[in-house]
Amino acid sequence: MAMMDSLAVERRIVVIAVDDSDHSEFAFNFYLTEIKKNGDILILVYVPEYHKVVQAPVLLTDPGTVSQLIKEEEQHTCKLVKRYSDRMQAVGLTGKMKQMSGKPGEAIIEAAIEENADMIVVGTRGLGKVKRTFLGSVSDYCVHHSPVPVLVCKRDHHKHDKHHKQHKNDDHADDEQRDDKIDDIH
Repeated sequence: MAMMDSLAVERRIVVIAVDDSDHSEFAFNFYLTEIKKNGDILILVYVPEYHKVVQAPVLLTDPGTVSQLIKEEEQHTCKLVKRYSDRMQAVGLTGKMKQMSGKPGEAIIEAAIEENADMIVVGTRGLGKVKRTFLGSVSDYCVHHSPVPVLVCKRDHHKHDKHHKQHKNDDHADDEQRDDKIDDIH
């Protein structure tokens, strides 16, 4: 009997938040290369944002336009489901795609609870403090409200650091130019 227990495969239920962004793709790939275990069951959670429909100025006057926008979002969702389903199948993973509605962070947590998940994997847009405050952060929300561990996958720091240093140097160049202009005024 002890031999059978040692051969048992640990089954984890892993929720991965997906959308059509590079950040989501990075999180999915990070899961595949760094934390995937045999026996994992994936629950890919997609929360479509019907922002085009909600923000459409003709929302109240043209039901045909609203219907078309919803149809486009449904087609987009089908393509996304197929893309991730094909990728899961290609690497021999089992699981499903779950489409949720509402605010993305809340929906991801709800899905994790419903599916009895062991872990959540999300990407991050890398918003600064101010933008995160005004726009909200799905990854922040998940970290603070999840009953299970959350892995937030950040993009390659080296590219970001190089980009950041360039902007920092540009900022200092601007400061020097401003100082030159101030010196000219005195």
